[in-house]
Amino acid sequence: MALLQISEPGMSTAPHEHRLAVGIDLGTTNSLVASVRSGMAETLTDEQGETLLPSVVHYQKDQAVIVGQAALPFRLTDPLNTISSVKRILGRAKHDIKVHECSYSFVQDDQSVPRINTCNGARSAVEISADILTALKQRAEKTLGDELTGAVITVPAYFDDTQRQATKDAAKIAGLNVFRLLNEPTAAAIAYGLDAGAEGVVAVFDLGGGTFDISILKLRKGVFEVIATGGDSALGGDDFDAAISQWITHQLSADQQQDQDLQRQIYIQARGLKQQLTDAEQVELTIQDQQILLTRAQFEQLIEPLIKKSLVSCRRALRDAELSKQDITQVVMVGGSTRVPRVRAAVEEFFERVPHTDIDPDRVVAIGAALQADVLAGNKPGDEMLLLDVIPLSLGIETMGGLVEKIISRNTTIPVARAQEFTTYKDGQTAMRVHVLQGERELVSDCRSLATFDLTQIPPLVAGAAKIKVTFSVDADGLLNVLAEEVNTGVQAKIEVKPSYGLSDSEIESMLKASMEHAKDDMLMRALREEQVDADRVVEALDAALAKDGQQLLSADEMSQIMQAREALVLVRQNSGQPDDIKQAIQHLESVSEEYVARRMNHSVQSMMQGRAVEEFGE
Repeated sequence: MALLQISEPGMSTAPHEHRLAVGIDLGTTNSLVASVRSGMAETLTDEQGETLLPSVVHYQKDQAVIVGQAALPFRLTDPLNTISSVKRILGRAKHDIKVHECSYSFVQDDQSVPRINTCNGARSAVEISADILTALKQRAEKTLGDELTGAVITVPAYFDDTQRQATKDAAKIAGLNVFRLLNEPTAAAIAYGLDAGAEGVVAVFDLGGGTFDISILKLRKGVFEVIATGGDSALGGDDFDAAISQWITHQLSADQQQDQDLQRQIYIQARGLKQQLTDAEQVELTIQDQQILLTRAQFEQLIEPLIKKSLVSCRRALRDAELSKQDITQVVMVGGSTRVPRVRAAVEEFFERVPHTDIDPDRVVAIGAALQADVLAGNKPGDEMLLLDVIPLSLGIETMGGLVEKIISRNTTIPVARAQEFTTYKDGQTAMRVHVLQGERELVSDCRSLATFDLTQIPPLVAGAAKIKVTFSVDADGLLNVLAEEVNTGVQAKIEVKPSYGLSDSEIESMLKASMEHAKDDMLMRALREEQVDADRVVEALDAALAKDGQQLLSADEMSQIMQAREALVLVRQNSGQPDDIKQAIQHLESVSEEYVARRMNHSVQSMMQGRAVEEFGE
């Protein structure tokens, strides 16, 4: 009998069938779509032969949405209805957005999801991103001549759960079947062919228009493992443009500095000046008959703090990976902003090796995504590669005393599933609230709340008897599912964590920094909280016992000793900041109550045996 190979559902194709799949780089400044044609990955162009689609969307009253190159002029003539750099607010809440990041008019309501006012109604970042993805999908289907089977969409490695989910939601609105989300640095490594049996450690330096990522990848014969990530979702070429714009503004008169339309024109012109300085030593600009000269040296001085900021993230990523610069075997440059000569020189100086710059840094991510999409569509059976990414911050749940119990630690390789058993705190407890948290600190108040749900119908057992198994599952796209199950009955409750906002990279960095700075204090506070919870448990159990049979089993002196020890414990629990003080008070109370506990046990046995023959217990 012959053995047949059975493929994963939806992954196999007939020998003559080629499924159309694309890789999409949804960028802050520009977006691209690429596909594998005749065995080669290439970016797809529009009717004018342009590869880059500016990530700009213009809305007109009761008319079709304008996306890309045609939308650019409206940034000057109709700025409130022309949205750019929307990736910076994708998956974020209103209070996460800095004023300087967006000059748009936001809807004033109680919703956490920010929505921008346009003449065609309010639009969220997800909907605006969907319009960009729709334009890319239409370009691909027109070029390839048929409908798409699916797409691989790239995201910054440091995108958290909500930012990834927002990306998938935008793709769903655009009618795209997402094979998977792929980290941008991993896509870049694939584009350079580093998956072809290579081994070593690769640093991917990705500086785009609006975001910066540094990722450290370990390559082992086709296996990609992201071992550390870092970055800043508010650092990129846009900030270079802003630095130039501010410098030019300072050369103008006070009246000119107050002219908002002029400021907008200067900012848009700044991008062109930056690009010219890639090859030229100086550029000249005319502002209302005033000649302004900007040299490359001046430009490099303006952006040096921004470059140093990116290198700080590189240093932190190496430390997280427990590596030195000498351990890095290759460096890959990604993103249009890496064309800036000073950026390339700074990266080469930092890593002490010449980086890969052979492929157009604007196209490298889309090309890598297309190669992966071709594999996932089933067009290259046997070429599957294992992509192992990591989660940026630890995930856990709240326990008694406002403590965080981490279930999955940061930099854990995904996909991953981890489970831990918990129990009830009170007798007869029939429900448990599961509070899902993200962060490195020990207290709930210092971490980020992601979701809350309730597990009900728990059997009403004595405290500590019920077994509640909580399972965290993070899929290959970095999306989290949490399942709580009472082991004895099988009753379950679960949630797909889809909060309305996410963490920016700068917030993640600050949380990591805070966790290191406060590590000692956090451990002391955790120990204190644990002893406080233990003290509450002891006092509650003692009070319940005394109410039941204290007068019957204790003399007045014994009762007085126990109550004095009880009050001493309550006082220490309320006033002492030292866990050892509370622990000693608990031990003292347990010591003076020891005889009472023994009497209760004997009394319980006698009550159980009363009226029954000894032979019954022998049986």
